[in-house]
Amino acid sequence: MASTILITGATSGIGLETARLLSKNGFDLILCGRREDRLINLKKELGEFSKVTTLKFDVRDQQEVVQALGSIDITPDVLLNNAGNAHGLSAIQDGDTSDWDAMIDINVKGLLYVSKAIIPSMIEKGGGHIINIGSIAGKEVYPNGNVYCASKYAVDAISQGMRIDLNKNGIRVSSINPGMVETEFAKVRFKGDEELANNAYKGYQPLKPEDIADIIHFIITRPKHVNIADLLVLPTAQATTSVFNKNL
Repeated sequence: MASTILITGATSGIGLETARLLSKNGFDLILCGRREDRLINLKKELGEFSKVTTLKFDVRDQQEVVQALGSIDITPDVLLNNAGNAHGLSAIQDGDTSDWDAMIDINVKGLLYVSKAIIPSMIEKGGGHIINIGSIAGKEVYPNGNVYCASKYAVDAISQGMRIDLNKNGIRVSSINPGMVETEFAKVRFKGDEELANNAYKGYQPLKPEDIADIIHFIITRPKHVNIADLLVLPTAQATTSVFNKNL
């Protein structure tokens, strides 16, 4: 069983609930995020259950990534690439290029920067497990999703490429692709507009971050010869990116 888990985007949503669940199950944690106050509080909360190390950095900044991850002498058994975002919901011709940059920089380049900083130590150690949080948006494109979907398609392709390249090193690579999960995701996408964000989850029961945390715990506790390579998980009310049963 893995013992040390590094989680990016650990201060909210899926990352936060995964940290809580894993700490209560005896895993040591390396929690990464941009919000130092939340990292401090999280270390206090979870420190009674397991060893917690916190690192403050922005995954978009390669120098920050290298410096932060180079400051620790722990090789994580599992890397959970969870940090990600969505900005805006516009047709391609109306898109804000700063939104495009933010999504590509965090969802794609940030994942790559963190992975590149960790993988060599996993290879040297002789194994490890990388879990990338993708999205149903990396499986099918929806109206006005354009660049966000492209960034998640990239995550899917990177996960497949990692699985091939790292196969000879005994490193497992898993991809979890959720449908609608009720987190800060919608609030960020709609620039803090609470009404629009809340409307995204009205009329049906979306997934909760705890649901994905349960899946992550299951995946990392499989025997070493088992790799859950690619998993799509949806709320029962969701069939595709745009088909929902709001009578459930």
